[in-house]
Amino acid sequence: MSIQVLRALKNAWASVPRAALGNLVAKLLIVGLGLGITVLVARQGPRVQGAFALFVAVESALLTLFSGLGLWLARQMSRQQAGQAVRARSMLRSVLRAALGLGLLASGVLLAVSWWADKMPYAQLWLLALAAPFLLLVPTATGLWLGQGRMWPLNAAQVAAPASVLSGLAVAWWFSQGAERHTSTVLVVLMAWVSGKSLVAVLTAIYALNDADRRDESITTHEPPAVWWDDWRFVATIGITNVISLLNYRASLFLVERFHGLGAVGTYSVAVTVAELLWLLSQSVTVSAYSRIGNPDVRVASSMTVQAVRINVLATLLAAPILLVLATWALPEVMGPAYAASVAPLAALLPGVAAYAAASSLSAFYTNHLGRPHLSGGIAGLSLAVSFGLGWFLVPGMGALGAAVSSSTGYIVAIVVAYAVFLRQAGLPVRALWAPALTRL
Repeated sequence: MSIQVLRALKNAWASVPRAALGNLVAKLLIVGLGLGITVLVARQGPRVQGAFALFVAVESALLTLFSGLGLWLARQMSRQQAGQAVRARSMLRSVLRAALGLGLLASGVLLAVSWWADKMPYAQLWLLALAAPFLLLVPTATGLWLGQGRMWPLNAAQVAAPASVLSGLAVAWWFSQGAERHTSTVLVVLMAWVSGKSLVAVLTAIYALNDADRRDESITTHEPPAVWWDDWRFVATIGITNVISLLNYRASLFLVERFHGLGAVGTYSVAVTVAELLWLLSQSVTVSAYSRIGNPDVRVASSMTVQAVRINVLATLLAAPILLVLATWALPEVMGPAYAASVAPLAALLPGVAAYAAASSLSAFYTNHLGRPHLSGGIAGLSLAVSFGLGWFLVPGMGALGAAVSSSTGYIVAIVVAYAVFLRQAGLPVRALWAPALTRL
């Protein structure tokens, strides 16, 4: 049986673009840097780690709410890859301006929340308010390269952000030796986070504009460029969909904080971070195949999606038990004895996280090929409803373990529905998920 699994994995990998390997290397660097950040923060204590995890969750909600701008641009670039001439610079400039404007609007909201809040990390959201206009530039600008299937600049921007943050944290710890725990430590961590990411965001936007200008020189079309506000429903739907998806991944953190406090959030957030390492390969494959999944020809798009799903699920199922064994030893040894409490939630999370590895490729099909991001939102919303509803009953008594069981259950229920929606939209039989070749009915 194991030989058949390995053979299926090999065959699926052969159909994935070679750019996936480069993206995987970049993801490994990102994960290594991210783990370095997590270790530095977690060793300051579970309360500091918990405050940091909640702050990052709020930042992620901000970025995903306005992520439709970058994905709209990526979809336009995918059309160019299919033979349609598109002038990129004017479209890129328009979405970057929109990102700055929306970031300024978000800053006002964050400042108001920070003024009103009286506990960590919400009282420190003024830091995020200062950085908000810049942070939105990266997911917007990188849409240019995502749609073109150009992994090098996309990978560079994604690696640079955690590298800058980690460097800032190292410098911050050197200057803040002996600082009082918790509040002052959290402030140092958050300042390093937002300043490092803001710097990379500005540099990414500048490089993307110059790159788009150079490539436009070879395009002779006089067709007026597409403008994002003509597709504002598409952009808004993606943003709302991605926020629902994020809540699907992070709402359990807020449940744990509500019933058990920041310390429990700290240990549980580490379990979540480690479990999501399983998505390292699936995200790499999906990003590398994104432009082909967006091909207007349903045969090309559905075939690429199936191949990506196969390798994502098979690889994560093989990696899950290995990850659990390593984490059982490494978490208390590297981060401190308090994080032995992360192992049981991690074990409960892994089955659902492994099953949900297919979600990124299926979502790319809904969004980039069909242009119907609300389908992704519906799937994520179902997962969120199951996990949050179940968690509301399990978390008070079971703590982080209850949150993990709830999340894992939500992932499994939702991915079954996601497969059914994909097969229906692609016009494929159920056997297409494992058959050697796709046969249209």
